[in-house]
Formats: sequence, structure tokens, C-alpha cells
Amino acid sequence: MKKEVRLYNILLPIWLLWIFPQVWLFILPGNLLIDCLVLTITLAALKHRSKWAVVRQLWWRFWMLGFLADAAGVLWMVLALLPVWARTGTAYPLWWDKSLSYVMHNPFGHPAAFLWTLAAVALAGYCIYRFDKRAMKNCVLLSEGERHKIALAMAIITAPWLFFISLY
Repeated sequence: MKKEVRLYNILLPIWLLWIFPQVWLFILPGNLLIDCLVLTITLAALKHRSKWAVVRQLWWRFWMLGFLADAAGVLWMVLALLPVWARTGTAYPLWWDKSLSYVMHNPFGHPAAFLWTLAAVALAGYCIYRFDKRAMKNCVLLSEGERHKIALAMAIITAPWLFFISLY
């Protein structure tokens, strides 16, 4: 009986970027484009008069802090690996372990896996909200209400929803 081997994922970009580092060339500008687009559309929805000045002031912070917030969600996802590390005694290569939890390969396969993944997305979204709100603290072009709405829109729309995508 031949043992079936599958490559499981925690988060698509983590393993993809490790195996194919050239993917960074698409991920980084794509993430920047999404962040700037969400910021611009939110400012347009708020009918802000100097939206381009705000975008020029905040795009770099939002982009970098978004990666930091996503890292918090990734760390939460990695916590699901701790039982595997304890059982196998190895941290590499964990994706070959057939008994890896549903969190790693199919978050919709088990209710606990879905809730764990949802918690990771919510944690990253919360971090995006807090980090972006702090990044806008010194932006005199925005009122407090606008800061809240922009941070909320960024948190909801740019949260790492790809955590729910399965590769198979």
C-alpha cells in the first residue's frame, strides 16, 4: 500500500513564497494596489476633498502595517501546529504529516477548523484596524470619524480572507 503524500498549507503565500520566492514580485505590488484602492475608494465614499494628499501620506504605512497585522493571523494559525510538533518532535517538514489538522488544508472540513481560521482572520482584521488607526493619528487632513471609518473599511476588506482558501 503506497502512502499518499499531499502538500498542505497554512496560508497560501507562506509556503508558496518559500518554495517560489519569485512570487513576491506579484504579491507585494498586488497587496499595495489593493490597500491603495481600498483607501482611495473609502475616501471617495466619505467625499473627502483632498483624498490624494491623504493617500500619499498614508499608503506606505498602511502597506507595511498590513503585513505586520497579517503576521499576527499567521501566528495564530501556526498555533494549530503545536500538537503536531509535540507528537512528531519535528518542525520540518510538517506539511507531510497526514494527520495534520483541517486548519491547515481545509478550514471548511470541520467546524473547529472553520472557527480557528475565522479567529485568525478576525485577529488580523483587529490588528489592521488598530495599526491603521494609529498610523492616521498625525494625519491632520482627517477627522476622528473619518479615521475610524477608514480603519474599519481597511480592516474588513483587507483582512486575510485567503486563509479560507484550500489548495485542493
